[in-house]
Amino acid sequence: MSKKVLVIGSGPAGYPAALKLAALGAEVTVAEKGKAGGVCLNCGCIPSKSLLDAAHRFASVRKSEALSSNPQAGEDFFKSLDFTKIQARRQAAVDKLQRGVLTLFKAAKINYIEGEASFLSPNSVKINGEEFPFDAVIIAAGTKAFYPPPFDKYKEHLYDNSNIFEIKQLPQKAVIIGGGVIGCEFACLFNAFGVDTTIVELAPTILPTEDEGTVRVLKSSFEKRGIKIKTAAAAKDMAVENGVKKIILSDGQTLEADLVLVAVGRMPDLESLNLRAAGVEWDRKGIKVNPKTMQVKDNIYAAGDVNWLCQLAHAATAQGETAACNIMGIAREYDNNLVPSAIYAWPESARVGLTLKEALAKGHKARAKKSFMLANGRAVTQEETEGFAQIIEDEETGLILGAQIVGAGAGEMIHIPLIAMAAKMKAKETGELIFAHPTVSESLKEAMLK
Repeated sequence: MSKKVLVIGSGPAGYPAALKLAALGAEVTVAEKGKAGGVCLNCGCIPSKSLLDAAHRFASVRKSEALSSNPQAGEDFFKSLDFTKIQARRQAAVDKLQRGVLTLFKAAKINYIEGEASFLSPNSVKINGEEFPFDAVIIAAGTKAFYPPPFDKYKEHLYDNSNIFEIKQLPQKAVIIGGGVIGCEFACLFNAFGVDTTIVELAPTILPTEDEGTVRVLKSSFEKRGIKIKTAAAAKDMAVENGVKKIILSDGQTLEADLVLVAVGRMPDLESLNLRAAGVEWDRKGIKVNPKTMQVKDNIYAAGDVNWLCQLAHAATAQGETAACNIMGIAREYDNNLVPSAIYAWPESARVGLTLKEALAKGHKARAKKSFMLANGRAVTQEETEGFAQIIEDEETGLILGAQIVGAGAGEMIHIPLIAMAAKMKAKETGELIFAHPTVSESLKEAMLK
């Protein structure tokens, strides 16, 4: 008799877990209180990349007028920007991928239910008034936007990453509260569309968890393009007057905007699940799990943002599939150290493993080996010379402990050091492989051979 497994949530943790369970012979039910695909597909990774791509295209045309016999060509095209069409393109991509998820569920004979799950016991939930018993469950309910004071009092006047995609037209002025990944990506997006954009960040720098070299390159690039950055700045209060939002900073300065995006993080979306009935405890950082197996207790597992191990869609997928395998008796372990991350700003940046500072703090005798895009043939020909490739090497073993890349295609290139780390290849032997020329990836080769 097959196992009955419930998956709560159909985002990047939930739907891959459900498909893996079905492939392994489980009888699977997926409960989703929102839209199929979760935050990533509907109001995260996918729609933001559609808008970023459109913004990048318009920004590139503006730059290309230097190569045209008509010096106004780029500017004339930019003025033809139709945000309604850009939004329609974004929605079409989301709809197509959402239909893809539901088609996969149907093909795998997964029971998909639109409704909110609430635990009745460690072995059953209630969905739409009906009880559903199960042999095992994966909680993949995701997170929701967090509004700290004073913004919690002004939600109806603000945007977060779940509703920013609903705007009908571009603002004239935008203030982004939070200089993390979401804040920096939207700053690039708005700026490329011609919006007067300001980032406000409480920490001493934007992207405070990133490598210092990465932050320097991105900050310099942002400011060259006209993005204003205010760090070590706290929003003390806010006011709304005739549709204009006024952000009062701790230094007494007031910023005015017709759009304010709050991007200061997210929090677990677990209140409605009645986890106490299942004997599961949680706090503001979610549900504690075994970081290798995703098990909470007995037949209960949690994957994705709800366990706070790594707030990335691809990490959620790996966790969901890990939980699915362990439920079905196939031993599988998740390794948080082998999860790459990318920031789709301009220039793009990506990292995997440890930074030099982190490696030294962990007791490694480590060094950073760096090559600059200014010396890379492909980067020079494309006029994309901002950035670098950096390898963090263990001096005693020669193994790669981490990597950071800033430049065109960084999100694609990061998989080269990732694979080397997973295969336990040394930096030197990885660099001795033959790389195609001319490619931006050669910057990694150069760094590895230093």
